[in-house]
Amino acid sequence: MAQRISPSRTPTSCGRRTFTRASVLGALGLAVGVSAEPAVAAPDPDLPRPHGLVAAFDRAATRYEVPRDLLAALGYAETHLDDHGGAASASGGHGVMHLANNPAVRTLDEAAALTGLSAAALRTQLAANIAGAAAVLRSYADAAGLTAAHRGDVNRWYGTVVRYGGAIEPAVARMYGDTVYDLLATGFTVPTAAGLFRVAPRPVDPRRGPLAKVAASGGPDADIGTLSADYGPAAWVAAHPENYTVSSRESSYNINYVVIHVTQGSYAGTVNWFRNPSAEVSAHYTVRSRDGAVTQSVRDKDVAWHAGNWSYNTQSIGIEHEGYVNQASWFTDTMYRSSAALTRHLCNKYRIPKDRRHILGHIEVPGADHTDPGPHWNWNYYMRLVTGGWSTTVDNLTPGRFTASRNWGSSAYSGQRYGGNYRFARPLKASDPAWYKVNIPETADYRVEAWYPADRGYNDRTPYLIATTSGIKTVQVNQRMTGGQWRNLGTFTLARGDGNKVGVSRWTAGAGYVIADAVRITRV
Repeated sequence: MAQRISPSRTPTSCGRRTFTRASVLGALGLAVGVSAEPAVAAPDPDLPRPHGLVAAFDRAATRYEVPRDLLAALGYAETHLDDHGGAASASGGHGVMHLANNPAVRTLDEAAALTGLSAAALRTQLAANIAGAAAVLRSYADAAGLTAAHRGDVNRWYGTVVRYGGAIEPAVARMYGDTVYDLLATGFTVPTAAGLFRVAPRPVDPRRGPLAKVAASGGPDADIGTLSADYGPAAWVAAHPENYTVSSRESSYNINYVVIHVTQGSYAGTVNWFRNPSAEVSAHYTVRSRDGAVTQSVRDKDVAWHAGNWSYNTQSIGIEHEGYVNQASWFTDTMYRSSAALTRHLCNKYRIPKDRRHILGHIEVPGADHTDPGPHWNWNYYMRLVTGGWSTTVDNLTPGRFTASRNWGSSAYSGQRYGGNYRFARPLKASDPAWYKVNIPETADYRVEAWYPADRGYNDRTPYLIATTSGIKTVQVNQRMTGGQWRNLGTFTLARGDGNKVGVSRWTAGAGYVIADAVRITRV
């Protein structure tokens, strides 16, 4: 997380620390009791005591009549269901459910009042933390008028989820809610010592209420209402003026560095924290883990409070990355590629050398007491991406990036697949393509590659459609061969902007299923 030092105030630490991973499967001496009113829960020694993630989520969901998968998706959005040993996040959140105490969000205090459990138990005990979050969500649902019949419909909980996140800005509130519901739509899996904790994908149609009219921010798939003036692919959600210094760089200061941070919290939570005047921290950009979405919070010309060293603050751009330093699962290939594209853009724009003397981790800033980006950050890979050019990967499961009609089925049959599954359809001499939506940063030449599983029952002349500046180009691929790897389709001139750039067509004289799995686009 960003660390703030200004010329007029003393340093403020955001609590960056190196965590040791705590098992979420230990025995917990906790029982949450049952009462007639969901707003109050007293310990009941006669009930069985939960152990592990599955039991904790099942029990809390049943006790408070909160949809179990919704509860888990909210926790995954906040922490990937890692409790970080009970230590606080950058914004004061605790446990797998990120029960928080800060000037804007008081879910920890609310959970203590609703459950009768101590703050210490809610912070550090797995089952208590999950039960506390369920109690808070149920109290919000009651306040919103959700009846017993409504509570069984996961789509009616959108406003309750948003309230839990505590976002100040409507666009950030929608960002938070959409993140949770996107996870419900795609599903997710968490490895634990006792096996895999799974939430299966499901159709969702959240009832956003007033937020349906608010343009979502912070994602390549979003209907972004306000774009960054400094970096085209980014959304703009301004930090509070109390959290940065207005300047006129590069007249006032030269920009000589890019500083890499890790948020110690969620993407939406971090953007929202920068909106909070009590935070006294900010960064210029934040990058999301699952899809590489970017939100800018401080203009490049202004001085963000992120490096813990005023001289470096004045000379640098700070980039936050969603996640926790001790948890490698947050550092996705998509996030690396998106961040590297941003860093490359900044280096080109401000003439910053693309080397490790000028692209720094927060830990490398003189005087900083933070450890990010931590031991799981792959510097060698990141620097290759920075120096090698922009690249992005879109899978058929990437939220908002892939569209196909109902005629396309899904399958996980082949072990050569990219990600959780792939799509298939019978050949047909009619227009029914599957499309990959990509946000191209600028008009230029790009290498387009396809990933598909190969099988003798698949099509030997699958048409790939590439939307170039001079029209649609078609490349036929034999999907019976060379599967389970990137297949180069060629180099094409693609136009700047967000849109359908690569398609897979069913219109072919070839025999066998047409497969749509993943594509990768790299600037050359």
